[in-house]
Amino acid sequence: MLAIFPKLPKQFPFLPPLFSSQRAPTRRRLLPLRLLMASPTAGDAPLAAPAPAADATDAALAAAAAVPDQDAEFGFQRPEVGKEKLAGTVGFHERHVFLCYKGPEEWPSHLEAAESERLPRLLAAAIKARKPNLKKTTKLTICEGEDGTESSNGDVLIFPDMIRYKALTHFDVDNFVEEVLVKDTEWLPGSPEAINGSYVFVCCHGSRDKRCGVCGPALIKRFKEDISGLGLDGQVAVRACSHVGGHKYAGNVIIFRSDGKGEVTGHWYGYIVPDDVPVLLHKHIGQGEIVDHLWRGQMGLSEEQQKQALELRNMTNGAKESLEETGIDGAYCNPAAAGGCCQGNGGFTCCQTDLPKEKQDKSVAAEQNQKGSQQENDKESGTGSKKGHTKTCPMPTWFETWERADTYAALAVVAAAASVFVAFRIYKNLN
Repeated sequence: MLAIFPKLPKQFPFLPPLFSSQRAPTRRRLLPLRLLMASPTAGDAPLAAPAPAADATDAALAAAAAVPDQDAEFGFQRPEVGKEKLAGTVGFHERHVFLCYKGPEEWPSHLEAAESERLPRLLAAAIKARKPNLKKTTKLTICEGEDGTESSNGDVLIFPDMIRYKALTHFDVDNFVEEVLVKDTEWLPGSPEAINGSYVFVCCHGSRDKRCGVCGPALIKRFKEDISGLGLDGQVAVRACSHVGGHKYAGNVIIFRSDGKGEVTGHWYGYIVPDDVPVLLHKHIGQGEIVDHLWRGQMGLSEEQQKQALELRNMTNGAKESLEETGIDGAYCNPAAAGGCCQGNGGFTCCQTDLPKEKQDKSVAAEQNQKGSQQENDKESGTGSKKGHTKTCPMPTWFETWERADTYAALAVVAAAASVFVAFRIYKNLN
């Protein structure tokens, strides 16, 4: 043993004691260290070999498996998605103000109350203080802003006015609220800029609720991809926004779009998943149709009015479906609405149909060829008629157009004539 392990000094020069009270290592204490440093062959190669690559891969996979699935817990696959009714979950407001300020990754949990975020805090406080004097019920939300873009930090977007004010600072907050939101006039330091197109806001406030932080960015990505793919760049803008209310309905989406009359409406949607994005772009933004099963509510309507609006649309859609089931595919005939001018001659008809023009022409020609027989007309108008067939209305007769007022007028004329006749007979008898 002494030949293998020569006499060691009481203290190694490369292992100085950390404290003066610490004892110098003895031969017994250094024996494990010498065994580890020893090699069975000449050289200084250590005995311990590096772990195989396969072991490192397995360890990485095990660590990844230990991380919980965010999509299942907070994302689109969470159990609560689609479980609750959405209509009537939007608080009443008549005007929506968006302050462009930083990005979702920088927003604190309560952005409008954070001491470090002066501009959002002062604007929220000013709106709250002047709430009794506001002409319209106003809701404030923060949206992402980036200097050098069309939505720079400090810009303010106002809906349904569809205007933008540039470069609001914390020094101008009180004056801005007084002039724009209270007096409904222009803010003198900067004139409003008109904004066009449709605006989509997606809640991505992850520091407020993780569900929005998981769902929001995925929806933003899908919106931008589909907008670019459809060639809608410059027509549809997408922005991340802060908490809008209703975390459990994430993904939450707000769409501002002008209708056929030029009126701008703000519609809220909930439980949105990436596959719903093409539907919203096609139906809501492209055609102006509300996607009812995802609809939470609308700016300008109370919670009760939102529920009633959905019920009314469901009744209307149900009536359309009933018409389609009867086989006339939305065609109808209403002579009264046309003033009794429902005509079947000359190829004209007051009946409305949603068939293409070429099919309408074929249908009218078929009616003209068969209108000579009332029996054939009755057969065509029965249950055996082809779906989408346009029915020509027959010309109303004088008896069908006779109304109660006409009856009273005729009776009055007869009574007057009888009275004259009787009076004449009495006068003649007296003479």
